[in-house]
Amino acid sequence: MHSPHDPYVRVRGAREHNLKNVRVDIPRDTLTVFTGVSGSGKSSLAFGTIYAEAQRRYFESVAPYARRLIHQVGAPAVGEITGLPPAVSLEQRRSAPGARSSVGTVTTLSNSLRMLFSRAGDYPPGAERLDSDSFSPNTAVGACPECHGLGRIHRTDEELLVPDPSLSIREGAIAAWPGAWQGKNLRDVLDALGYDVDRPWRELPAKDREWILFTDEQPVVTVHPVRDAGRIQRPYQGTYMSARRYVLHTFADTRSRTLRAKAERFLTSAPCPVCGGSRLRPEAMAVTFAGRTIAELAGLPLSALAEMLSGAGAGGEETARVLTGDLLARIGTVTELGLGYLSLDRTAPTLSSGELQRLRLATQLRSGLFGVVYVLDEPSAGLHPADTEALLGVLGRLKEAGNSVFVVEHQMDVVRRADWLVDVGPLAGEHGGRVLHSGPPAGLAEVPESATRRFLFDEDPAPVRETRATSGWIRLTGVERHNVRGVDAAFPLGVFTAVTGVSGSGKSTLVGQVLAGVLADRQAGDEPGPGERYCAAATGLEAVDRLVQVDQKPIGRTPRSNLATYTGLFDAVRKLFARTEAARERGYGAGRFSFNVSGGRCETCQGEGFVSVELLFLPSTYAPCPDCHGARYNPETLDVTLGGLTIAQVLDLTVESAASFFAGTPAAERALTTLLDVGLGYLRLGQPATELSGGEAQRIKLAAELQRTRRGHTLYLLDEPTTGLHPADVEVLMRQLHSLVDAGSTVVVVEHDMAVVAGADHVIDLGPEGGDRGGRIVASGAPAEVAGAAGSRTAPYLAKALRR
Repeated sequence: MHSPHDPYVRVRGAREHNLKNVRVDIPRDTLTVFTGVSGSGKSSLAFGTIYAEAQRRYFESVAPYARRLIHQVGAPAVGEITGLPPAVSLEQRRSAPGARSSVGTVTTLSNSLRMLFSRAGDYPPGAERLDSDSFSPNTAVGACPECHGLGRIHRTDEELLVPDPSLSIREGAIAAWPGAWQGKNLRDVLDALGYDVDRPWRELPAKDREWILFTDEQPVVTVHPVRDAGRIQRPYQGTYMSARRYVLHTFADTRSRTLRAKAERFLTSAPCPVCGGSRLRPEAMAVTFAGRTIAELAGLPLSALAEMLSGAGAGGEETARVLTGDLLARIGTVTELGLGYLSLDRTAPTLSSGELQRLRLATQLRSGLFGVVYVLDEPSAGLHPADTEALLGVLGRLKEAGNSVFVVEHQMDVVRRADWLVDVGPLAGEHGGRVLHSGPPAGLAEVPESATRRFLFDEDPAPVRETRATSGWIRLTGVERHNVRGVDAAFPLGVFTAVTGVSGSGKSTLVGQVLAGVLADRQAGDEPGPGERYCAAATGLEAVDRLVQVDQKPIGRTPRSNLATYTGLFDAVRKLFARTEAARERGYGAGRFSFNVSGGRCETCQGEGFVSVELLFLPSTYAPCPDCHGARYNPETLDVTLGGLTIAQVLDLTVESAASFFAGTPAAERALTTLLDVGLGYLRLGQPATELSGGEAQRIKLAAELQRTRRGHTLYLLDEPTTGLHPADVEVLMRQLHSLVDAGSTVVVVEHDMAVVAGADHVIDLGPEGGDRGGRIVASGAPAEVAGAAGSRTAPYLAKALRR
């Protein structure tokens, strides 16, 4: 029995995911780092076991009727955990923030600023005092009624919506409409409403054209689809939506960047004529503090806002002093993390993942909690080494405030500063799941099987790479986008280029928006698109035959998407099952072995493998399907085996096991080999897309790309491909990327890992700082040249990596 004052969190019998009955003791009030290769089980221990158990205990103390309102994590597979305080989780959120989310809303600084204007603002004579909601563009009482609090008015016209009036509606005259079934549905609805969809657009009466494009009506009619041979299509109720309404609705509400970008092509945008872009009603804009409106203060960089508030609040009334003091303290934690260049009105979608992560961390630092366990998921992800220094300072302050800080981390500079190290491994998946070391970091030197050891102690010098010769250049002149202003940039072809700089310096803008946009526009062969609008001139594009952008967005939004379906491997597997003797005897085609369509799947759970269980007064929970027990298929389908395994058992194989199982089958072998080559041998074929990290999703996309036959010169753009990867996994990934260059392609990566940058042929460093103090090319050239550049924040860290 442990003392109630036991200073350790003691875990006994942890079996979550691949953990092998783990037993570990971790001291409280420390900075403890969990390390190990991707898939080793470190997140299963930190989040899936320790944090999940803390959450479970908290939920048990909540009244049952309130529990149903809270999203719960399930009880972890663990024997016992003692000495566990309450826990707070700061995981990486991969969902895209909405357009109304901003620096002010993420940090709650906007609330404090609105309170300052409500309670201590200077009102016009006779004006009624407003409550704080009246100063928010996200509330009905505060938002400008014309632009609904967005600050800009988006309009469209007939020329934008119908670029070719010689076409009929059936031929696609209304270019703004969606493709596939949705577009066909709108055409069929118009036909049912009595409009001529086969006459050239320019010959339609003006009043018909006006109604089709701009009406706000949404009539519902019965549509009788034209019958295709062999397909019975029943009548249905179709709702009409005008082209303008569809474009504005898509632009405002979609989470898909592709759909939003398409909608943007049919819109013109201008500052709202009523509020002038302030997003607020006139009553709120009439109130000032220190002679400025709330919109003016929200537009200042946080460092400048702090300076202004310091002077304004010093000699004022007590209310103003208290409120400005609170604001200054909150802003202080954000600027400490190197984000003083951001303004409160900067929208969240324009922030990098590193900036968002640090804003959330700054908010936690101000919460004043003590005696809790903070569990953080790779807080250094997306951070420049210079920003990592500030992060370490903040983690130290959380610990000094009387908290335990448990961090899942790959950045060796963070690991070296830890008080305690838990190394999980030795490898991934079934070859991992054991605690190799739990103790001070120095003790890892005695653990030869640890994959972390050689990187922590710099045991192996990096191989010296011969610099490749450039085969040409893409030159962008006069780049104007966000904080990148008037920049001329040159990207060499036929080599590996790393683009570096502190967070917010403009790397993703230059590479992910301008360079990618210019190439995409040129290859689409359309009118100049957003990419070409962002720069005055671009040369050398004709040397690139194909652009491939590999990002960290999920490969699917539902558990039905998985590694096998995304890479096309599942198609090959289903065909193999359909060719078996048992399948041929029963007349089963490849479709029978899909869990997404009726026929072979279990209809009780619709191929999900689990069912939702409604509980009185408690939140609904999920349980394995009572009929298929999680297999997803019906018994008749599971009667068919391939090499002794059912289709459900094949989906449960790891990539590594599947590679042995399908050896000699070219269609399956090619996909599995590329997945092994990018270090994903530990993933299960049927692992849902929702369980994959951003780094895993990016490597799956890369693997899918590597399968394709390469024709012509391909330019690969990757945004921080090493995010979330252990240094051993980075080596595997870099081998693949360098092999692409050796085969004649060009690779451009936005990167913070100095070991990767040191191995590049060419480096472009942006800065010197973030925001308005960044956006310039500070240095470019070979890594050794950039390492010696004066005024570069990257140079000293790159020089250190080159010495290693």
